[in-house]
Amino acid sequence: MKRLSPVSWSLLLLVLAFPLLPVPEFWVTLSNYIGLSAMVALGLVLLTGVGGLTSFGQAAFVGIGAYATAYLSTAQGCSPWAGLFAGVLLTMLAAWAIGMITMRLSGHYLPLGTIAWGLSLFFLFGNLELLGKYDGINGIPPIRIGHFSLDSARSIYFLIWGWLLLMVAALGALLHSRPGRAIRALKGGVVMAEAMGVHTVRLKVIIFVMAAMLASVSGWLYAHMQRSVNPTPFGLNAGIEYLFMAVVGGVAHIWGALLGSALLTLLKDQLQTLLPALLGSNGNFEVIVFGVLLVLLLQTSRNGVWPLLTGILKPLLPASRPLHTVQLADALPLEQRSQPAAGTLVLQVQQARKQFGGLVAVNDMAFSVHAAQIVGLIGPNGAGKSTMFNLLTGVLPLTAGSVHFHHQGQMRVISGLPSRDIAALGMARTFQHVRLLAEMSVLENVAIGAHLRHKGNDVQAVLAGLLHLDRRIETRLLAEAYRQLQRVGLADMAGAEAGSLSLGQQRIVEIARALCADPVLLLLDEPAAGLRYQEKQQLASLLRQLRAEGMSILLVEHDMDFVMNLTDHLVVMEFGTNIAEGLPQYIRQHPAVLEAYLGGIDA
Repeated sequence: MKRLSPVSWSLLLLVLAFPLLPVPEFWVTLSNYIGLSAMVALGLVLLTGVGGLTSFGQAAFVGIGAYATAYLSTAQGCSPWAGLFAGVLLTMLAAWAIGMITMRLSGHYLPLGTIAWGLSLFFLFGNLELLGKYDGINGIPPIRIGHFSLDSARSIYFLIWGWLLLMVAALGALLHSRPGRAIRALKGGVVMAEAMGVHTVRLKVIIFVMAAMLASVSGWLYAHMQRSVNPTPFGLNAGIEYLFMAVVGGVAHIWGALLGSALLTLLKDQLQTLLPALLGSNGNFEVIVFGVLLVLLLQTSRNGVWPLLTGILKPLLPASRPLHTVQLADALPLEQRSQPAAGTLVLQVQQARKQFGGLVAVNDMAFSVHAAQIVGLIGPNGAGKSTMFNLLTGVLPLTAGSVHFHHQGQMRVISGLPSRDIAALGMARTFQHVRLLAEMSVLENVAIGAHLRHKGNDVQAVLAGLLHLDRRIETRLLAEAYRQLQRVGLADMAGAEAGSLSLGQQRIVEIARALCADPVLLLLDEPAAGLRYQEKQQLASLLRQLRAEGMSILLVEHDMDFVMNLTDHLVVMEFGTNIAEGLPQYIRQHPAVLEAYLGGIDA
């Protein structure tokens, strides 16, 4: 995790010392509400801003934490700390059950699903007799630490902001770790993440549960600060407000959660006094103002206020530290799988067929790839090459036929396996349309490819990341990423944002990311597209070097000069069918190939 600058330390000390200053009690209370809201918004940064999953129902998890401790501490006489444990445990179980269903949804169905369960829990709170229905629960005791009672706004302030700052530190450590990169990869799309070996559904559920737990802790603190609870603060309006806070502050930035919570809480407080006086009537008019402000913000600064603020203050902030390549060079190398002997059968496709309804995209394709061989898969546009790649890597299921892949000395059927399992066997790929995370550094993008190089349970990996206990393996993974960047000639760009690179450089970064997975078979989808002549020559040299090291390569490419001068074997597709295969010299003069290319499709 990055070290705090002197300015950050000064702000941190000011936050911690705030209630000790001679400020009005109301200011301290308002600060407490900011801290409670920031906890929920922090979960939304992880879930929505980083993971790309929109939720409108986080207020319901706040309610679970609040009601659990309220019921236990009043009806059962339990300690508030027992209420914390019970509330977090109940929230985890509820979030896991809900997440297993809703996290499989995509597009607009996911936010609609979160609205549905958010409303369900709200009405559940209001209709259960033991929870006091819509009147709620009163007389909740304050939190006690030893003999000290946190029964005032100033005393509970330290607990609220202490929890919050611990959450900020833990999430910061997580996002700069191996599982953190996997979480950020979710925003780049399921196909890319799964191709790197990430179990996307499991990871989505994990971060959904984590965001719910942060909300539950906020609810626990809220209940013992307010000393009473009712369903009103846990409805859909509150869920939307929490999402507003995250978006306004900067939904992809941890500190944006705190900034957004402060801005909206303070603005709401002022508007609730000002608007009724201006309009001459009472009502939730601040919601209208929030909506207008959000639209204006999205038009001027879609990433929120935090990046806008840091951009303005950038000249006053300390420069970011350079990449410590010496430390990476000293890291122990990762274990590498042994490559099969030259000439060994690595991939065998047998009568592969793919139909989309009545459309046959791949029609009984059959070909093979041997170790230390570069095979080109060529054909006119629409021939089915990309579909074939997706069948090989598990993105699409086969309608008929089978795919066999070399693993531990024998050929194994991989048809029907998910992409992450195929990647674990030693098949890595790039994409026709570049799929990098633009705001991440080049080094971190490449390190995503090494996700499977360290085995371990996802939950354990996330806990290690949160507690900052995985620094040794993290250094080794980043060192491997840096070595692959050196291998492809982009080591000097390791610290740059991936989105700042040219298209040709981004394609090379994708190759480095695939190499970071230590593959047996490397699948390249149009790797030379967008590259200049000199870059193509450098890429060809790299691929020849990989072949000399024993790696097998299957590539799709439209640049015929590049393909003819590089490949050992060519397979030609047209309308999903294998129309010819053989040496480049043979394919160059094959009548069916000449007709396919010169007959109108890709002239």
